[in-house]
Amino acid sequence: MSKKMRDDTLKNFPFMLKPAAKDYLWGGQRLNDDFGKNIDMDPLAETWECSTHPDGPSVVAGGKFDGRLLIDVLKEHSEFLGKHCEELGELPILIKFIDAKANLSVQVHPSDEYAREYENGQLGKTEMWYVLDAIKDSRLIYGLKYDCSKEAIRDAIEKGELERHLRYYPIKKNDVFFIEAGTIHAIGAGALIAEIQENSNLTYRLYDYDRVDKTGKKRELHVDKALEVSNLNNIGEPRQAMRVLKYSPGVANELLSRCKYFEVYRMLINTERRQKVTYSSDELSFRVLLCYDGCGNISYCSNDGRKEYINVYKGDCIFVPANSAELVLNGVMELLDVRC
Repeated sequence: MSKKMRDDTLKNFPFMLKPAAKDYLWGGQRLNDDFGKNIDMDPLAETWECSTHPDGPSVVAGGKFDGRLLIDVLKEHSEFLGKHCEELGELPILIKFIDAKANLSVQVHPSDEYAREYENGQLGKTEMWYVLDAIKDSRLIYGLKYDCSKEAIRDAIEKGELERHLRYYPIKKNDVFFIEAGTIHAIGAGALIAEIQENSNLTYRLYDYDRVDKTGKKRELHVDKALEVSNLNNIGEPRQAMRVLKYSPGVANELLSRCKYFEVYRMLINTERRQKVTYSSDELSFRVLLCYDGCGNISYCSNDGRKEYINVYKGDCIFVPANSAELVLNGVMELLDVRC
């Protein structure tokens, strides 16, 4: 049914997504072990759970769009994006699971303005990390210890001394970090992360620990571009913002992060005492539910009155189109609720 012919009384319905996968050298196997991804890749560093990016598009799993690329479905049904994003004609965000068995490279992402001018009109990359798990002494890199010049950082890179300029910060399960474009950063070994970001794959590496890939080659650095876009001032330590869980029968919610690109909430579902938890999107924005613990199901009534179910397990990602039918969430599960 075309958009023009669509009856506004009809509702849209959620669907499961199957991720694209990445075998970056710093990855491990927790995405298979913890989330049952069953992806034949070693290492398995990232799964791009909700993505229309050409470097790793996700695929619809089940329902009327089964097997189709998410990007193709959204091109055909731009109304699924909602009024906030429909004019863009594409999904503005990308959602990942990240398993950092080893340190990620020290890196930085450009702003939208820089990317548009120098990277063929692409988006820059501001991102948010939610820490799902972290081993003892796990940490991240967040900016510099003190103000530096481009010359000082370039000299430190050439001498292999960049690490002494970097600010290291300990992390633990349930932490939230907001990484603005231009912030030098890296996820440290032992962290399991859910990442919500702009729909971009632009990364400029400053330092990669002199590692080699499976072909024996060092990965490319992008020092010139990185220094062009990096904030080289001391931006201080990252702070954990005040968070408030709001409870109602069967569910608790809290806001984790809000910026001009996305909003992210944490949702805790527990309907063991027969509570009913309803959920739906409005006409303004799609939503994405990322289950990072537990299991349950989503039920709704189709336009012809039939009851439909989607079983949800730890690691699953569900796209909820704008103007969705009312959903009923059942089970014991923890989810990230992402919207634009």
